Amino acid sequence: MNLESRYRAACDRADTAKGRLQLTAEEAKARITPARLKQDAKDKASGAVRGGIARIAAKAQQRPVAIGAAATAFGLFLFRRPLAALFGRLYVRFRNIDADISENDDG
Repeated sequence: MNLESRYRAACDRADTAKGRLQLTAEEAKARITPARLKQDAKDKASGAVRGGIARIAAKAQQRPVAIGAAATAFGLFLFRRPLAALFGRLYVRFRNIDADISENDDG
């Protein structure tokens, strides 16, 4: 192989490497646009939510009674104030049988 052919081969390799570098730079530039980053974050979050739901569904199929009891306890915890108010009114109503006296001023 003579010097000129080696030079041409080196130029071809350099042009190929330069083209790959430009493609890689363009792909990197496209990946860091705000819209692409936002879409990637949305996709990752929705994937995590779907995975969590699938995992919870699998656990619920394994132990339905425990999941039902936990959901009931959580629901009661969330609605403790309205339930306490309801039971407080019922207690007053059952304790005071007088129908003439109402709980509020509207009658």
